[in-house]
Amino acid sequence: MARTLFEPIYKEIFPFWSDITENEREILCQNSFALSYPKGTTIHDGTDCSGVFFIRSGCLRVYMMSEDGKEITLYRLHEGDMCMLSSSCVLQTITFDILIDAEENSECYVIDGSAFTSVADNNPDIKIFALETAVSRFSDVMWIMQQILFMSMDKRLAIFLTDESSRLNSDTVPLTHEQIAKYIGSAREVVSRMLKYFSSEGIVEVSRKGVKILDKKRLRDLTL
Repeated sequence: MARTLFEPIYKEIFPFWSDITENEREILCQNSFALSYPKGTTIHDGTDCSGVFFIRSGCLRVYMMSEDGKEITLYRLHEGDMCMLSSSCVLQTITFDILIDAEENSECYVIDGSAFTSVADNNPDIKIFALETAVSRFSDVMWIMQQILFMSMDKRLAIFLTDESSRLNSDTVPLTHEQIAKYIGSAREVVSRMLKYFSSEGIVEVSRKGVKILDKKRLRDLTL
C-alpha cells in the first residue's frame, strides 16, 4: 500500500530513484507518511530530526528565533517544494536550529530522517541531492539577510508587499502587522509606523482585512 501511494511521486521528484535498489525503494516508501497539519501547527521545533518534507498543498514557514523571542522568516514552502533543513540527521553539517510552522492548512509527504539517512549512506547521489536541495534555499536566506542588514525599512516593506501581491494575484495582502513583521524580521511597531506613512501618502490602505495596495507604481518605485 505504501509503495503504491508514494512511489509515483518519488519517481518524479527524486533523480536518484531509478538508481537505488528495490530494497532501498521499499525502505523509503515504508517509512513515508502522508500527514496533514492544521494552520498554526509547529511542525519542526529544531530539537530533533523531523525528516524530509515534500509539500503537497498549503504553505509552511521556515524561520529562526532569537533567545529573546524575535523571529526571522527565512523562506516559505509551497506546493511541490521540498525541505531538507528539517532533517539534521541527513545533513549533519547543518548546526543551526530552524523552526517550521504550517502557515496554512497543509498536507505533506514526510520521509523518516533515519530511514532516508540509512539509504543515503550507501548512495552518494542521494547525499549530493540532499545537499543541493538545501543549498538552493540558501540564496533565499541570503536575500533575507541582505534586506535586514543593508536595506531601509521602507524598501524592505515595499518589496514584501509587492512580492506578496504578485504571489497572491491580488491587490490586498491579508496579513496583520505582526505577521508582516515576522516575515521581514522587524518589530510590529516599526511595521505599523511604516504602513501608517504609506497610507498617508496614498500608497496603501490599511484595514482589518489587511493591506490594500492603492498605487502600485509608487510602491514599486520604493523597491528600486
